Amino acid sequence: MKSKKKIVLAYSGGLDTSIILKWLQENYKAEVICYTADIGQEIDREKIFKNAKKFGVRNIIIQDLRNTFVKEYVYPMIRGHAIYEGVYLLGTSIARPLIAKDQIRIAKKFKAYAVSHGATGKGNDQVRFELGYHYFGPKIKIIAPWRIWKLKSRTDLINYAKKYGIPIPKDKKGAPPFSIDDNLFHTSTEGKILENPKNPAPEFIFQRTISPEKAPNKPTFVTINFKNSDPIGINGKKLSPYKLLEKLNQLAGKNGIGRVDLVENRFIGIKSRGIYETPGGTILISAHRAMESVTLDKETMHKKDAVMSRYAELIYNGYWYSKERFKLQKIIDLKKNSVNGSIKLKLYKGNITIQSRITKSKAYSMKKVSFEENKTFNKSNVERFINFHKNKLR
Repeated sequence: MKSKKKIVLAYSGGLDTSIILKWLQENYKAEVICYTADIGQEIDREKIFKNAKKFGVRNIIIQDLRNTFVKEYVYPMIRGHAIYEGVYLLGTSIARPLIAKDQIRIAKKFKAYAVSHGATGKGNDQVRFELGYHYFGPKIKIIAPWRIWKLKSRTDLINYAKKYGIPIPKDKKGAPPFSIDDNLFHTSTEGKILENPKNPAPEFIFQRTISPEKAPNKPTFVTINFKNSDPIGINGKKLSPYKLLEKLNQLAGKNGIGRVDLVENRFIGIKSRGIYETPGGTILISAHRAMESVTLDKETMHKKDAVMSRYAELIYNGYWYSKERFKLQKIIDLKKNSVNGSIKLKLYKGNITIQSRITKSKAYSMKKVSFEENKTFNKSNVERFINFHKNKLR
């Protein structure tokens, strides 16, 4: 008997991917393997197994990628101070390349002929997934249901779900839920009332951060320890990448840190509005910049700043595995081994304030910067320096 063809589906157990699971079985007569990447999002393992098994799925895989996600994707991005359009810390963007890579690994393991995802036809994620699929499995077929099926609206999806007994979740207001994506680094919320940019975001949609107004009246102090440009511990205690970010998420979230309401320019050419919560990541960006300020020379810092916008755009657009991103990463990491020490911060009602910078680096000289007279800085050279730059104005 000839075995069925296999498809590996990026599966969350939620409404959209459960509909896709049934649709793939119905339209491709293939065995569907359900794959979930655990990158720190809230995972209902019982729901994933229950919903997949309901449709006869035999292979259900939940892969723990939390440390890999932080160490090999988030940390390099933090080193590059990647912020898209001056606001967005790229929480969704940085997760898709890893999921795509590991999904292709599973596809090769099971000799699947195709992979599938649940990204919509209007979003950026379809690009991010598929560029990753192509990079690691160029011969593996990609099935993007949202671009080819006849289910054109949310109503069509609901009716399809009802037909096959797929559970339809409700949010706190009793209506179909917002579009939410989350991982260890961030949570994004889109859709419904947020689609009109004049509407303020209702407080109930925030999941990881307390309102700054309701944050504690006493500040929280935290010290982040760095080695070779990456955080390695909190308050002197060494932590794994996953545990470190998890801890910072808790500290920042309870102090109302990491909220962003933005309208972004999507890669595919439309604008969208979303609410992003990146509590621990917001702390890391601030702390890392502070650490570099006392450990790197001016030229290196400015060179990094010069490429940051393009670097962030490449990540946003799904070009994590591109030659250009690899090239920029080398520039960013050129002197990363010099970035060592610790940064103490004060967290208070949505704000981060640097309290102290400690390092053995000699990049910062107290003698040179002192207002007291000393022989370490020759002020007689300053006039020649100014005259040289005067000539550049002509």
